[in-house]
Amino acid sequence: MKTKIITIEGIDGSGKTVQYNLLLEKLRGMGYTVDTKSFPVYESFFGGQVGRYLSGEEGVWATDVDQKSMALWFAMDRFKAFESWRDGEFDFLIINRYVLSNAVYQSIRDRDLSRPDIMDWVFELEYGELGLPRPDVNIFFDVAAENAGMNVDKKGFREYVGAGRDVYERSLGMQERARNMYVAASQRYDDVCIINCMDKNAMLPPEEISKRVIAALKARSLLD
Repeated sequence: MKTKIITIEGIDGSGKTVQYNLLLEKLRGMGYTVDTKSFPVYESFFGGQVGRYLSGEEGVWATDVDQKSMALWFAMDRFKAFESWRDGEFDFLIINRYVLSNAVYQSIRDRDLSRPDIMDWVFELEYGELGLPRPDVNIFFDVAAENAGMNVDKKGFREYVGAGRDVYERSLGMQERARNMYVAASQRYDDVCIINCMDKNAMLPPEEISKRVIAALKARSLLD
């Protein structure tokens, strides 16, 4: 039996963690066994360094590090987290941020705008060289950058950055570019599924968004 892998993707503040928890609850309620992972793992060696770059704790910001080097820190965090993982032990694995996040965010930073995106390079690194499992579907929660930014400000204290925004979250332009890159990825790769989370200028209620997720999974034959 192969574990079906679903990733939760979106710009910062798009409600990923809420939907991650709702999907976990619903799948378990349907009788499935479900494993979970969330990245970065800030308590780990590699994830801890990612957190320090995002917060500028050591005087170097993530936006100052070249795109491939930054991508490698994120990738190694996942590689270590999957060392003991075994395919088939659970019906589903839900992942909050995965390889697609790395491919998107390392392609749209201010310092990299004149360069080609590195999406395919990141996939080759993580899926090819590091052997990380490919997801059955990447669910992208599409939220306007302004609304997402307001949600980030409601998060409060976080261990790796304190009460403020990290360096990626601070840039509205970067978040808008990330949103556009996710949309472009949905046209480029058939395993990216967009969930529209907006009704005019407001976000839909979490439960309505969750219903759309379940419908999308059924449409892709990942649920009966």
